[in-house]
Amino acid sequence: MHVIATAGHVDHGKSTLVKALTGTDPDRLEEEHRRGLSIQLGYCWTSLPRVGEVAFVDVPGHERFISTMLAGIGPVPAVLFVVAADDPWMPQAAEHLAALDALGVTHGVLAVTRSDLADPATARQRALTELSRTSLRDASVVTVSGRTGDGLDELRSQLVSMVESLDVPDAAGDVRLWVDRRFSIRGAGTVVTGTLPAGTVSVGDSLDSGSGIARVRGVQSLGEPVESASGVARVALNLTGADLTRLDRGDVLVTPDAWHFTDLLDVRITSAPRTGPGATRSSSPPQRPMLHIGATAVACHCRPLAGQLARLTIGQRLPLRVGDRALLRDPGSRRIWGVTVLDPAPPRLRRRGAARRRAADLRSLNGLPDPAAEVARRGLVPRSLLTRIGVRVDPRDHPGVLADGWLMSEERAAQARQGLEQLVHDHDLEFPLDPGIPLVVLAERLGLPAVELVRAVVRPPMRLVDGRVTTQADVVLPAHLEAAITAVRVELEHKPFAAPTAARLRELGFDTRRLAAAAKAGRLLRLAPGIVLLPGAEHTAAELLRELPQPFTTSQARARLDTTRRVILPLLEHLDRSGVTRRLPDDRRLINAAQPARPSKGPP
Repeated sequence: MHVIATAGHVDHGKSTLVKALTGTDPDRLEEEHRRGLSIQLGYCWTSLPRVGEVAFVDVPGHERFISTMLAGIGPVPAVLFVVAADDPWMPQAAEHLAALDALGVTHGVLAVTRSDLADPATARQRALTELSRTSLRDASVVTVSGRTGDGLDELRSQLVSMVESLDVPDAAGDVRLWVDRRFSIRGAGTVVTGTLPAGTVSVGDSLDSGSGIARVRGVQSLGEPVESASGVARVALNLTGADLTRLDRGDVLVTPDAWHFTDLLDVRITSAPRTGPGATRSSSPPQRPMLHIGATAVACHCRPLAGQLARLTIGQRLPLRVGDRALLRDPGSRRIWGVTVLDPAPPRLRRRGAARRRAADLRSLNGLPDPAAEVARRGLVPRSLLTRIGVRVDPRDHPGVLADGWLMSEERAAQARQGLEQLVHDHDLEFPLDPGIPLVVLAERLGLPAVELVRAVVRPPMRLVDGRVTTQADVVLPAHLEAAITAVRVELEHKPFAAPTAARLRELGFDTRRLAAAAKAGRLLRLAPGIVLLPGAEHTAAELLRELPQPFTTSQARARLDTTRRVILPLLEHLDRSGVTRRLPDDRRLINAAQPARPSKGPP
């Protein structure tokens, strides 16, 4: 399906023309027929050669219903712009054209209607002049009469050519459906309608409204129930879920967890043309304009940053992405400005001069997603956030650091690495017996949200040992501690399992911290607090215990190793944890058959 919106001044024949093309009257309300003008959005469809089904969103042309008109054209990629041959260039035609230009709509057909009532040449030339100053400058033009049918075949032909030039939307893309109608049907419940620009909605899908999850109970397209519909398409969704009473026109339904809902965004503002002799660009928007995007109209606060750059604070959280096009409108002067979303997840401006610095960051942005520039500008950002704002990062092309779902720029990584080196160097100098800082502590001190980011920036001469980052290639122990270790080595030379008592360790100058430093340096094997052997003693023990009848008891092990119960119990537990021995339910043990015997070199 393809979707085309109408635009033009009230009573210029938009609805008549759509009815002539489709055979269906888009005006559904009795009041619309009584007053001869469209009030609500109307929808009709027909089939055209080569392109298939084409749906028309017929918008009201009266100035009182400009918000409804903007809701109709917002999500639609193409327009049928209608002017009447028997009328001059009118204000609502100018306002509609300004809106289309601000939204960047480039695909259109100009239809000069009522050619049976007046010579269309003047109206045609004036309309072409006005369109030449806008994004619709290349629109084709057709002279037509909805009443007599003259020119309808040519209009259909031009519509087909326009539709064939439209970009093909991504059927697998994320869904964002701006709700332009909501009503209830007895026996069915809540129904919403809207134009689906891309993606696919299927029966059974869940959609997020920003305030809750709704489930799609039914899908209709072109008046018929379907299992699924892909954009671009006009759809009606029968929804079920909690708190649907809050869902109304102007709300939006999206793929859950795929969009960033925001009420703060940085934008580039462009002036729409003012029509008439000596037309000029309109001035800057007021401080509190209306923001129109999709089918939503919401009040906002506009804070200028510099030049065309501004920050908008909006009164409703909306799912927005980089490059989205929207409108700002001054309800008083009726002027319109175009908006291109540059950053829907900007930092807060908290310090003096922050607005000026922010403008400098935004000046080079054009609304096109640039993964490298986004990461470089933000320094550190969750990859999921960039995806939700429409910036997809290929890890193969990312020059910085990607770890634990976070992206870090090269500059930020260099800063983190420099800070890391300084922290670890200072710590190792101050605490030589306890070298290295745990990853989790470094992450906190460096302001990094994940320890994997710290791990990713470790470079020589730094190294990671047992979850700590240190600058020491080998732990250097003080001379008095080396002397104490040598004394232990001498005492264990002939009886490797006669661990020194706690009193003897204190006599040698050991305390808890020094024992930990010696064990960390690999100079002692610490089995439990206050119980140490020499490194390699566990392998010697395994070889000696292998000689016992299997399984063996604790007493047999104690006797074979010529040690005490104080030592044998933590030693056996150490062998259990290492997988060398296996403890049986009756408290006897086996040497693990899968554990190969290591050649004994004796205690070091």
